[in-house]
Amino acid sequence: MDTDDLGLFGPGSVTWKVHDEPVLIVAGLRSLYLQALHPRAMAGVAQNSNYRADAWGRLVRTATYVGTVIYGTTAEAEAAGRRLRILHARMRATDPATGEEFRIDEPDLLRWVHVTEVESFVSTARRAGLSLTDAEVDGYYDEQRRAAALVGLDPADVPGSAAEVADYYRAVRPELRMTREAAETALFLTAPPIPWKLSLPARLGVSLGPPRWAYLGVAGTALGLLPPWALRLYGGLGLPTTALSADLSVRALRLVLAALPRNWREGPLQQAAKERAARFTATAG
Repeated sequence: MDTDDLGLFGPGSVTWKVHDEPVLIVAGLRSLYLQALHPRAMAGVAQNSNYRADAWGRLVRTATYVGTVIYGTTAEAEAAGRRLRILHARMRATDPATGEEFRIDEPDLLRWVHVTEVESFVSTARRAGLSLTDAEVDGYYDEQRRAAALVGLDPADVPGSAAEVADYYRAVRPELRMTREAAETALFLTAPPIPWKLSLPARLGVSLGPPRWAYLGVAGTALGLLPPWALRLYGGLGLPTTALSADLSVRALRLVLAALPRNWREGPLQQAAKERAARFTATAG
């Protein structure tokens, strides 16, 4: 491995600043609630994924992919993107409204998933209390075009600033709606099966063990962080107090996570990237 390779982004990037926040676990869930509102994208997931049977396994695989793109070497990130493109190229789904068969790797669908992910990451980090200037937010979106290229998108066709993301959402909103699949997915995201070791208290007769309550709090916060227009699609949940409650909750969660030991807050990929960066700095100095 090239110890001088700091990957697609590196320690001076806005991307590393944003993704250094362990509270982004909430952002990942927020992006899934958003993605479920796109009927065609939701059909692609429902018809090609066993997420209900392997929810936590899928979560781990997704987190590993994101971590590799953000913190892996250039070669590791490109290899991960190549594997994902090959996987997506084989997948097809049927549009629930028209009956038309479509490819999972259509640019419009890839763009929707990319934008909801990166917008969720940076907006959640900011609302949790991370200090980011407007220029840094734009810089994050611009940097994330490199990640978009890995899944097969043309970076020029991907929003690269906060204004462009807002324009994109305005343009795509007429396509979004609450479908049966979206409602079922949202319910599943809010109350997924808890791994048996964590759900042991419930198995012993204790209603809703601590892990379940903790997860419900995270899910409620993720929902509250959705844009008002998305909350309205989820049934008018956008009450005036919702955003404030979500902001307070995500800020409190950030403080709790920041107090954890470093090896709990940072995964192996992130730790390895920081070690490479430290060696590079020492060598350069």
